[in-house]
Amino acid sequence: MDRRFFPGFRGGDARAWLMKIVRNTCYTWLHANRPLQDAAEFDENFFPPDSRAPNPEEVVLQNDSAALLRKALEKLPPNSREVLILRELEGMSYKEIADITGMPVGTVMSSLSRARGRLRQVLTILMNGDTVPTSRRIAAVNA
Repeated sequence: MDRRFFPGFRGGDARAWLMKIVRNTCYTWLHANRPLQDAAEFDENFFPPDSRAPNPEEVVLQNDSAALLRKALEKLPPNSREVLILRELEGMSYKEIADITGMPVGTVMSSLSRARGRLRQVLTILMNGDTVPTSRRIAAVNA
């Protein structure tokens, strides 16, 4: 990386450095423009494209699974959602996540564990057709 173009970069993992800038910029914008709202929308493709053309049934099942996962992720607290997305969807290491979020590596690991448990619980509830509990109720059940 040419440091002339990035004077704030002090070496290390460029990807984590850039993601931290993006994250901080996003949170700054959210706090300025949506001070009373949590960031809830997450719109990503959760499944990589398949090399073979899926049949219509597979397309419906994939869309349902993606929608279910998206809905479950939206029900998680922002911090849980953030570490899950960085680890599971972005494929980042614990150290990279720690650098981006400013958490110690051990806290990243425990946060991921709790977030996975919450996600599992919300997915189970959604698949059973029950009403989805609030994040506070999910946290109480996991405690």
